[in-house]
Amino acid sequence: MLILVLRRLAMALLFALVALCLAITIVPPFLDRIYYRGPPSRHYDGAHFFNPDGEISPPSPPGQKPQGFVARWLLGADDRPPWPDMVAVKPSKPDPFAAPRGMRATWVGHATVLVQAAGLNILTDPIWSDHASPLPPFGPKRVAQPGIRFDDLPKIDLVLVSHNHYDHLDLPTLKRLWRRDGPAIVTSLGNDAILESAGIPATALDWGQSVTGAALNRLAPQAVIQCGSYEHCPDYRVHVTRNHHWSSRTGTDRNRALWSSFVITTRAGNIFFAGDTGAGDMLWPAEAVRIGPIRLAIIPIGAFRFWPGQMQSDAHIGPEQAVEVFQRLRASTAIPIHWGTFRLSYEQRDTPPRMLEAYLRCAGIPRPRFASLRIGQQIMVPTYSAVPQEKRHCDTGAIKALR
Repeated sequence: MLILVLRRLAMALLFALVALCLAITIVPPFLDRIYYRGPPSRHYDGAHFFNPDGEISPPSPPGQKPQGFVARWLLGADDRPPWPDMVAVKPSKPDPFAAPRGMRATWVGHATVLVQAAGLNILTDPIWSDHASPLPPFGPKRVAQPGIRFDDLPKIDLVLVSHNHYDHLDLPTLKRLWRRDGPAIVTSLGNDAILESAGIPATALDWGQSVTGAALNRLAPQAVIQCGSYEHCPDYRVHVTRNHHWSSRTGTDRNRALWSSFVITTRAGNIFFAGDTGAGDMLWPAEAVRIGPIRLAIIPIGAFRFWPGQMQSDAHIGPEQAVEVFQRLRASTAIPIHWGTFRLSYEQRDTPPRMLEAYLRCAGIPRPRFASLRIGQQIMVPTYSAVPQEKRHCDTGAIKALR
């Protein structure tokens, strides 16, 4: 009886949360948040950012209204495959630095990767919180603990923040990093306003713009890079590049801040971080390639399915598109991210890596080129080399049937 009462109470709370989420969409305009003001461009109309290759529609199965679908999804009433409550993780304890020409990478979980390259320690979209939500303990809960304990992180020199969704811009984690290390933080337009409101300085750039490490140090003197015993800190450059996504933190601020991918050029080679992205026109990887050969590409593969058989959403690529992105980048090594940490969609927890394995075989790409599939696993990134490819027969029907 008590269990039944608790279940009903939980359902009532979830219905209230759904109602709140839907009500946010009709909040008066004076509660809108404006993060950026600037001249119009090919992806900014003077008030909101947009994807020049087509806008993103809310996910809903053919023939269903988005509102009803979203409500069922939030309530877990969509016959989704089960996920485990907890996944065992063996955390790594990384060394303070990589060698001058070396590159190491550790998948911490979700879109968070520690890359150590040429004396630099870089974190992508860091989140150590237990919930990816503005209202913990509601919202997506972490099922896999971080692959590096926060206290075991080396001193972080550079943080990349791709956009403002809560599973990518996690203010509690960013505050801890800023207080501890004072890293340089680079993001795209408008997200700096969110960070700075929490006392965290950041540099915000538009697509196609870049900044050097030396310039970042001048802008934030407390973010002085420490490169171990090396005589001189190797310089680097962060390029903000296009991808295909959207942004919001309150429901009233949709697309008030920009989303992006990144290329970081270092003396050890170039690193590409896709951020959170859908396929769009699939021309954006070529913009990153023009900067130079990609030694390491960090590419999302999960949260792509919102109904049975779906292989991508407007906002998220799946494994099939991730392999295509890898090919278009002409990258040497990749780490698949954005799966298995927070439940954000319909697919089973291990569906993304199983599909990835199949599509890599179809494309004739050697499995080691997509390097890490275990949270906490540290890899040594090989030096750049072209990827041999041999197109093979692919039973796409069997792959799509995976739950």
